[in-house]
Amino acid sequence: MKIVVLAGGTSTEREISIVSGTGICGALRQKGHQAVLIDIFCGVDGVDWDEPFPAEYDVDAACAYMESFNPEIENMKKSRRSFFGPNVLKLCELADIVFLALHGANGEDGKVQAAFDLMGIRYTGTGFFSSAMAMDKGITKQLFMMNQVPTPKGAAMVKSSCTKNLKDLGMVFPVVVKTCCGGSSVGVYIAKNQEEYEKALDDAYSYENEVVVEEYIQGREFSVAVVDGKAYPVIEIAPLVGFYDYKNKYQAGSTVETCPAELSPELTEQMQRYAEKAAAALSLEAYSRMDFMMRENGEMFCLEANTLPGMTPTSLIPQEAQALGMDYPTLCEELIKVSLKKYK
Repeated sequence: MKIVVLAGGTSTEREISIVSGTGICGALRQKGHQAVLIDIFCGVDGVDWDEPFPAEYDVDAACAYMESFNPEIENMKKSRRSFFGPNVLKLCELADIVFLALHGANGEDGKVQAAFDLMGIRYTGTGFFSSAMAMDKGITKQLFMMNQVPTPKGAAMVKSSCTKNLKDLGMVFPVVVKTCCGGSSVGVYIAKNQEEYEKALDDAYSYENEVVVEEYIQGREFSVAVVDGKAYPVIEIAPLVGFYDYKNKYQAGSTVETCPAELSPELTEQMQRYAEKAAAALSLEAYSRMDFMMRENGEMFCLEANTLPGMTPTSLIPQEAQALGMDYPTLCEELIKVSLKKYK
């Protein structure tokens, strides 16, 4: 297949997206596909339009080209009107499918998906509407509650009407404060007292205008991928220090990850069914990943959904697939296969 792997972009997760995209492109090349790695925002110059998907291709050189733009992204955002970089849309139109290795805003929030739908461009992952709903943690929480998916008590607040009195929200310390539409645990804070809470609000609002405040769940942390409506094996994440934040997600050796998780068959089954139910509540197609916390008594809570989960060497879905006997290149092909079902 002729495949564009789209990565990079302008979100706070740009660098992780490049790592995901590089891995995906290399894996698809290994499987014999004519995959090319493209930065959705910075684009690419000098395309050979007679052979835009060459048989021979240097993935590492494409990665280095993308990374060369990292220091200039903020200035480029100020001077650019169009989000799509040079030659991006033309290449995507020529591809059999676009593998979205994007993370965070302007990539995981449905905007790119909506544009591609209008242009007739096929892409991996769920559609634009479900992407947008899952990206908004406030909407996600409401849909979970409406569909009997257990989730921590919480509320979304815009900056102009936020409350600094937790009693007004029916909560007590500790609480979690997080940006409504962030990803990779960027802009997530645990507040144990009023001073930490007010600082967390200030920090979270520096990223965006809406935040979610929710009760803090003390316990074990898990994640479950849902691919084509079925849950993969449960993986447990145990950070050596703190919680599963940006650093612990992507710095090798900072967490102990166990897959399949050491849970009873009953708890495993229950968490997998909740993961499937959460994906259905958000109308998620193709593949996604649900994050969970579980108290010592076995009570579990679904925190959020990830519609374009990380595909780096330390990411969770590749580890879950490996527990099923599926290597990384085969997983990449499988995600394309289930995504193509949207177009039948």
